[in-house]
Formats: sequence, C-alpha cells, structure tokens
Amino acid sequence: MIPIPRKGTPEREAMIKEHKECVDSMKGVAGFSVLKCETPGDTTVVSGGVHENPDLRRVLLRMRGESPKGKLIVICTKVDAEWRIGRLSGIRGVPPEFVNDKVYDSEQEIQHDIFLMRLDELPETAGMPEHFEEGWKHRDDNWPVT
Repeated sequence: MIPIPRKGTPEREAMIKEHKECVDSMKGVAGFSVLKCETPGDTTVVSGGVHENPDLRRVLLRMRGESPKGKLIVICTKVDAEWRIGRLSGIRGVPPEFVNDKVYDSEQEIQHDIFLMRLDELPETAGMPEHFEEGWKHRDDNWPVT
C-alpha cells in the first residue's frame, strides 16, 4: 500500500497546492468540495481536486476513515459569518473544544487550515491494511458493545 507523502516531498507540496487551488475556486459556494471550479464560485463546470489528483484523494479518504476521537472540525460561531476550528473529544455528549482563538470569515479558508493541521497529524502509515479492524463498533470508539 502507498504511504502518506512525507513532509517536504514534491508529492506532498503538489497535493497541498491542489487543495489550496480548490479552496480558492470554491469561495462563494455554499458548503465545500475538493474540486476546482472553472469559474471561481460557480460549480457548473468542475475539474481537478479529488477527480484528478490520486495522492489528494488517497489522503482525504484516509483522513475521513480515522477515528472521530481528536478529529478537527469546523464550528460555526455566527451563522454564515464566523467559523472556528474545534477538536472532537470522541465521547458522546462531550462538546468539542476550540483549538485556538483564530476566527474565520470564510467557510472555505478554514477547510484548508484544517486540512494542513490534519495532514501534519496523520501518520505516514495511516490507512494501511495492518490497521484494519472488521466492523464499525469497537470497544475503543465509545459505542456500547453488546
């Protein structure tokens, strides 16, 4: 299996550049997808991103497959005006905690910062077959086991 690209490698830098270009092209679009708009803010014609960059697609799939415990998320603090980065506790009923004091005024910009933070936290071996566990309810993911 292919490992996550290491810091400082051309593959990693290209992946980060592609993600940033996707973020910039999605400004003005509600929600977020890792795709490039032909015309910024217009999703009529999209390309690039996860459709054409296999490293970016692989890393995003592995990030999404990680345990929710400690995952970075977007928290809207003022509807359609302000967002902050939070971290999930991994325990049901326990609210997320803010990771810093930075406040974003763009729903897309925060996505790129979270991507960079998660990429730095993601081990090179994330998603490897030796870490696979059958099923989705495990004793370590806070589900009651019957």
